[in-house]
Amino acid sequence: MSLLARPMRAAVCTVLVLSGCVTAGPALADESSCAHGRTLRYVVTFDRGTDETAARSEISGACGATTVYYPQIAVAVATSGDPGFGSRIGLDRTFSAQGERLAAQHATDPVKPQPARAALPATDPAAVPAADLTDRQWDMQAINAGWAHKVSEGSRDVVVGVLDSGIDPAHPDLTAALDRDDSAGCLTGAPDQDLGAWAPTTSVHGTHVAGIIAAADDGHGVTGVAPGVRVASVKVIDDRGYADPEAAVCGLMWAASRHMQLTNSSFFVNPWSLSCIRGDDRGVVHEVLARAVEYSTAAGTLNVAAATNEAVDLTPSARSGTPGAGTGCEALPAGLRDVVAVSAVGADRVKAGYSSYGLGVIDVTAPGGETGQCVLSTVPGGYAPLCGTSMAAPHVAGVLALLASSHPGAGPRQLRRILDEQATPMPCPADYDLTGDGTQDAYCAGYEGFNGFYGHGMVDAMAAVAPRSGRPDPAR
Repeated sequence: MSLLARPMRAAVCTVLVLSGCVTAGPALADESSCAHGRTLRYVVTFDRGTDETAARSEISGACGATTVYYPQIAVAVATSGDPGFGSRIGLDRTFSAQGERLAAQHATDPVKPQPARAALPATDPAAVPAADLTDRQWDMQAINAGWAHKVSEGSRDVVVGVLDSGIDPAHPDLTAALDRDDSAGCLTGAPDQDLGAWAPTTSVHGTHVAGIIAAADDGHGVTGVAPGVRVASVKVIDDRGYADPEAAVCGLMWAASRHMQLTNSSFFVNPWSLSCIRGDDRGVVHEVLARAVEYSTAAGTLNVAAATNEAVDLTPSARSGTPGAGTGCEALPAGLRDVVAVSAVGADRVKAGYSSYGLGVIDVTAPGGETGQCVLSTVPGGYAPLCGTSMAAPHVAGVLALLASSHPGAGPRQLRRILDEQATPMPCPADYDLTGDGTQDAYCAGYEGFNGFYGHGMVDAMAAVAPRSGRPDPAR
């Protein structure tokens, strides 16, 4: 999931639908020399400071069309039906997630593409169960959210961008919190504010995440960590569950342009099924996301991201020295320096078996649940339990939203520092044998105040709104 852009890897041999590895500079092409095949979407990097006219000219000269150019980070999103587009631009500067998936499908023929999911039925607000479900929210108890609400539920001035699959605009627990004016769809790489572009179509995921952050405290259904703040739907996950780099870049840039204080990214960037394979292919993807996060942080937006559910050690190779460390895995965007990376714990406050981890990567932990005791939140049409680091991250985004409400004017780095200082330290478990077979299922490096499983510890909503000495008495 470092923000300072690292040097581009030269001659990245991502095949896509191309063949060979091209290291020469781009060659200009006229329309008659352009091939016309399946149109694919690409992210393209330029030298910082490149103006839009020059960027568009190079893309068109390589048989492509520019969808959008972000001059602040010198990254473009382009489309092309010519298989030679990447070669002309330079394979160390351009990448197509769509092309990567096509190449993988061709290599494993006759594997079929993942089908789109079934469309979600429209939510009838009157049919959403009205029962109070807060007594089933063990996760909110774990982070002292209920006690926090006695002091503050957050400010309407704080907006959290939910970079996800869309937020249901008709759910009664979310209608008051939903910021429609700041919502946009980013699946093409360019923001689209039309309702159809940012509303959920096949996935309940984004609605569930939004509820953890800001579901209304109204005596019905569930209550979020910060029910007084607003959430914006920024759709970056498509109907097949993919979060492509161009969509993630668009989401981050959109949130920054709308001056959102926070974003939540409960995803890792595709097309790879695992975040730790094809390490050399990640050069362009890492670069475009690093530039977007670096820019958004400088613009005042703090980004929170899930560590992923792959149960892999994300410890950077330079920090290796413990068993399993230095695997070369990088979860994007969680692995980027200025992103708050979140691991997940179950109700027993032990790292969930699925949660990825890593010393120097994980910042804090939060409830994500385990099978049999997941996190209950909003979904289109009602409520449902889901487990994952996807659920842990919005708990952290919610606590940060309370912090931003309590500290108006605080910037990303200040909010992050306070979050870390207020987290409840959690030591590495003495035994992490989840299966009982006598073998450790993962290795926790570090000490109680900062380690690879829990970072600085469990986030605390109460600490975000009141000093520890001034908390309400839990006995009352």
